[in-house]
Amino acid sequence: MSTRILAPTLVRPAGSRSRRSSRRQQHGAIIVTAALTLLLLLGFMGIALDFGRLFIVRTELQTALDSCALAAARELNKQPDAISRAVSAGAAAGNLNGVNLQSTNWSGQGQITAADVSFRDASYLSTTSATAAVYSQCTHTQSNISIWLLKALGAFSGDSTSFPATGNVGAYAVATRASAQSACPIPVALQAKTPGATKPDYGYTAGDWLTLLAKSNGGSTFGWANLDGSNSASETADELNGHCGSKLGDTLGTPGVQASIVEIWNYRFGIYKNSSGPSVGRPDYTGYIYNTSTWSAGRSAYNGSSGGTPNFLAQRLAFTPCGNNPAQCGQQGGGFSSVATSAQLKTYGADRRIVTVPIVNTSRKVVDFACMLMLEPMKIPVDDVQLEYLGNASATGSPCTTSGLAGGSAGPLVPVLVR
Repeated sequence: MSTRILAPTLVRPAGSRSRRSSRRQQHGAIIVTAALTLLLLLGFMGIALDFGRLFIVRTELQTALDSCALAAARELNKQPDAISRAVSAGAAAGNLNGVNLQSTNWSGQGQITAADVSFRDASYLSTTSATAAVYSQCTHTQSNISIWLLKALGAFSGDSTSFPATGNVGAYAVATRASAQSACPIPVALQAKTPGATKPDYGYTAGDWLTLLAKSNGGSTFGWANLDGSNSASETADELNGHCGSKLGDTLGTPGVQASIVEIWNYRFGIYKNSSGPSVGRPDYTGYIYNTSTWSAGRSAYNGSSGGTPNFLAQRLAFTPCGNNPAQCGQQGGGFSSVATSAQLKTYGADRRIVTVPIVNTSRKVVDFACMLMLEPMKIPVDDVQLEYLGNASATGSPCTTSGLAGGSAGPLVPVLVR
């Protein structure tokens, strides 16, 4: 009898087919869960990146509006043209800033315009009056800022309302003028006209012509004075050329006067030697000279009248030079060889003849600051020159405006942000 060996028969368990189907279902569920998780992460990433970009754009816009408000506030000196100057200065300064990731044209979405610059009076009420305006306000909304990932999320979800493709940011800034803690005056000093005369004008009247003596020991109430307290004549030249800084309580020096001061002083009138010119030694907007020969009234050349001669403000608007050559500007010697033309005054002109002057007591300590107008250039050999007293530098309508840190109790008014 033969023995048959039977091969084992593999029997498929009844539940194996259902388990494989279950695993396939689990794999599908994992894919769906991963997709939803990625979508959620994309949303968080979109929020971080897109709102981060909006924050950056708003910071850039705020910087631009701060510049706008400060530049506009600088022009609020109560003069009839203050509003127009402030609007122009504010828009120009603000638009120099890059916005929307430093775009120079703000990505073509519109920059600051005259409509964005407004003004308020001392009671913080809206005004368009040049004599009442105290605060400048710049407001702007930057529109259509592209939103990167949230836009994609909106396209994926079909909800463009909750996930817009663009966003808007807005900002505003308010500035005014306040007395500076320090000033950058020219190196001369003015004492009270009469003993005991007090602020704001110390015995002087706006429009008075005062003589700056060539020698500091001439017994005048007005003479040369080093801001650093030294007696160095070379320091005087450096300070006249912009190396300056003075605050209340400083003691001023009594320097001698040397010829190098003449060249630097005359830059402001557009009169130069061979080694310089208006692109280096910046002149004022006008070099016109005022003395009793050209202005018989002998006072108030800044904004007054005298016969048919235009005053200083009018000559500025016309960019009038002192003459066609140094001789016509009173320079018969000293090596002066050229004079800034009207076109050069327009190109390179700046606020150079309206200057801040320290007011000192009998101990030569700074107690206040005056605003003055340089009337005429200096000559070689060094001679006396005249300046016009325009008032206290901290007066609301003073044309003296400087840069500096606000917070002082006296001195020229500087623009400062208040909001």
